[in-house]
Amino acid sequence: MFTLSATPSTAFLTPRISPSSLSSSASAAYSSSPSSSSRLCLVSLRWRSSACPCLFSTLKVTAMAELVKDTESASLSPIQCAEKRETNHSRTFLNATTEQELLSAIRKETEAGRLPSTVASGMEELYQNYKNAILQSGNPKADEIVLSNMTAVLDRVFLDIEDPFIFSPYHKAMREPFDYYMFGQNYIRPLVDFRNSYVGNHSIFYEIEEKLQQGHNIFLISNHQTEADPAVIALLLESTNPHLAEKMTYIAGDRVLTDPLCKPFSMGRNLICVYSKKHMNDVPELADMKRKANTRSLKEMAVLLRGGSQIVWIAPSGGRDRPDPATGEWYPAPFDAASLDNLRRLGEHSAAPGHIYPLALLCHNIMPPPPQVEKEIGERRMISFHGTGLSVAPEITFSDITASCQNSEEAREVYTQALYGIVTEHYNVLKAAIHYKQGLNASTPNVSLSQPWS
Repeated sequence: MFTLSATPSTAFLTPRISPSSLSSSASAAYSSSPSSSSRLCLVSLRWRSSACPCLFSTLKVTAMAELVKDTESASLSPIQCAEKRETNHSRTFLNATTEQELLSAIRKETEAGRLPSTVASGMEELYQNYKNAILQSGNPKADEIVLSNMTAVLDRVFLDIEDPFIFSPYHKAMREPFDYYMFGQNYIRPLVDFRNSYVGNHSIFYEIEEKLQQGHNIFLISNHQTEADPAVIALLLESTNPHLAEKMTYIAGDRVLTDPLCKPFSMGRNLICVYSKKHMNDVPELADMKRKANTRSLKEMAVLLRGGSQIVWIAPSGGRDRPDPATGEWYPAPFDAASLDNLRRLGEHSAAPGHIYPLALLCHNIMPPPPQVEKEIGERRMISFHGTGLSVAPEITFSDITASCQNSEEAREVYTQALYGIVTEHYNVLKAAIHYKQGLNASTPNVSLSQPWS
């Protein structure tokens, strides 16, 4: 719903440098099996920053520079800081054992003045919307799953209201004392219709794992659809390549690092925190600060790549895909050539060998973005139970694609279009399998579909 856990918003490579939680019974109820219905359940929740200025004070000019900051001088380790947050945190929501108690806890915190009324109403609506979505998925343990997941969600959101978390340029997934990674997985899992989900060219993921074990770096050049992308990728690889998904680092835009309802999910992913070019000049006086922050993030990424064995997910479009306003058809958003070229060169300057793989992702039905890019933090979100898809293509080498190009500018554009064309090709196969109900028969010579969890 508010994941995003890594809603990565990219095209960030403007500066040029060279370099728990959930109850075990509820988790077991849907750990790997698909839900028993393919019906759609569309629900929505509107969240606007203007409704609760207190929660979005971090977006003001005087505080924006602190949203993504270095923590080298911190006296406590990240785990010590997390343990301190947990120790001082109220257990209001965790103590709830029924729906009535959970909703009552929202009202209790509101009356005590610890929870703004607008936030409280949003929490209550979120509970009802998530409940409706899971119930209509046909899962026989829906009530148990909803209570367990929503208890955790409301608790994490309330914790960040009490003690806001600040991301570093490089954020490592927080797995203890609270496992934010599994928290995000368990929240999205019941929304995925595994019976109508597919992975393309699954064997290539084993090839990628082998290269990582050899110390090589991997770059996944992907389209970007929803705030749930990281969770969907991990869920589709969970039965066969779980360590690959857990190791993955996502390029994350500032919007998923500042929205209180996104932040808990983002905390469970490895992130390089950046400001997207699409939002670079939303507040003109902050543009210079954002560029400097991106330079710091690039330096952090360069350090990671020098160590090798890194797998990095990036969407060179700089944001999420959106449907054609005339036809309503979805397709991958065009890639930004400058961002892609800077990323490639950054990889080449690393001591470890690097490999680029095109990746197509189809999951927009689960929680599609608004039709247009919005400046405000907070947006209308819709949720549905639906099939999803992931497909990877063989490695694409810059020299092979651009051998006949006359100059570097032409080579950059040719390489970008080649990658975009491959991602689009794979995306269309996933669309045929999922939306047009062709299933495994949608496979082509270049895209072999499978359901590795079956």
